[in-house]
Amino acid sequence: MPPLNRRSFLAGAAAVASAPTWASAQGSGDVDIVVIGAGAAGIAAARRVLAAKRRVVVIEASDRIGGRCVTDERLFGVPLDLGAHWMHAADINPLVKLGKAAGLDVYPAPPGQKIRMGRRYARESEVEDFLSVLVRANRAINDAARGRADVSCEQALPKDLGEWRDTVEFVLGPFSCAKGLNEVSAVDFSKSLERDKDAFCRQGFGTLLATLAEGVPVRLSTPVKRIETWQRGRVTVETARGTIVGRAAIVTASTNVLAANKIDFDPDLPKRYVDALNQLRLGSYDHVILEVNGAPFGPQADDLIYEKSDSARTAAVLANVSGTQLCMVEVAGKFGRELAGQGEQAMVAFALDWLGNLYGAEIKRSVSKVYATRWNEQPFVLGAFSAASPGGQPSRAALMEPIRDRVWFAGEAVHETLWGTVGGAWLSGERAAESAMRRLGFITAPREPVAERPSRSRSSESQSSESQSSESQSRSRRRSRDIQPNLRIMAPERY
Repeated sequence: MPPLNRRSFLAGAAAVASAPTWASAQGSGDVDIVVIGAGAAGIAAARRVLAAKRRVVVIEASDRIGGRCVTDERLFGVPLDLGAHWMHAADINPLVKLGKAAGLDVYPAPPGQKIRMGRRYARESEVEDFLSVLVRANRAINDAARGRADVSCEQALPKDLGEWRDTVEFVLGPFSCAKGLNEVSAVDFSKSLERDKDAFCRQGFGTLLATLAEGVPVRLSTPVKRIETWQRGRVTVETARGTIVGRAAIVTASTNVLAANKIDFDPDLPKRYVDALNQLRLGSYDHVILEVNGAPFGPQADDLIYEKSDSARTAAVLANVSGTQLCMVEVAGKFGRELAGQGEQAMVAFALDWLGNLYGAEIKRSVSKVYATRWNEQPFVLGAFSAASPGGQPSRAALMEPIRDRVWFAGEAVHETLWGTVGGAWLSGERAAESAMRRLGFITAPREPVAERPSRSRSSESQSSESQSSESQSRSRRRSRDIQPNLRIMAPERY
């Protein structure tokens, strides 16, 4: 088992499977719009500005394109997403269409998943029992979201979930939101859109974003130190490699980075923005990646499996990723954060023991290579994705408002219904760019909005008790994140 450390993560993360050429952006100078961050939101914003034939530059603190989308090919010899992987709501996700247009192999995710109960898979009747409990849990959260005051999802859960309670709490909480349900707003949870059609990019999500960044002027390894907006009609962005002046700035750094004051704003951010960032802090979600010889999980590619758990010390696994011998053991929430804090070797040890308990000791002997991500330790990210704390759902709309009509925020945290998803980050970046350019008089009308699905709360209202048959339940979807797989047996939804 090779040693795992932060240096090896950074080296691997820099090895993007494809190597597109980005437009060079050197030296200081003036532009129309400065975009801070070369993740999905930043790339989308810059492309929109370029389409309007305006001057733009993207400033990226790290040494690569993609933000939380990283595809590595050196670690295991095949494209592997170390961050976001699932492309949710494939029929309305703009990145699915863009990826296909770019010639990448974007293919539909297989339906269904499996539940492991000790050393065997759950029987159909046991899956039905779980689905029934899950439907009730989702419905209770949606009902609570319509109350006068926001509460945590945990407070909203029925008290009689029985033997499935721990599994439901893991699936709806850490696995879907990167946080425990006690930390997640019921209103925010219920507002997220359903995602019942998913897809993967065989070359990797990071590769897809890097491909879409071709021709975008990007300055890598250029951390932003300060954003100054005192002068009317002018934004000054100070970086470690010079100063850039623009008429507006779009900031796509993560909420954890901004809340940690990694970027200094002058004048200071108004209190409502500071409060919003703190209400939308990123949770914890990591992959423990194993190369497993043989076929212990069966022949199906992209097979989603999780266990009937009896504690918070649990995980899920995406097996045979894109038809390879790789599997991703997903650890998240408070337990995942604590485990990742102990280091990569502790994460791998847990993953091996967890799989051994479910499939027998022989599966541990079949593992030939391992790797673990630690997103909480990445200095320009500091976590996984956002989920609003109780009472914090309005913070998403608050961050959509520009500061002094010169600074806009964008990213997955700044989308009210597709938060936590790369698609949501992309749409947020386009929206921020259009808003900024309308304010500056560069464009006069927005483009047609992307059609959205019903939210969890709306779809749950239309769902009757009688609709909880095996067929309808198998079509149900749960809320999830691009950084982790979408559990497709759940009642109305979610990245």
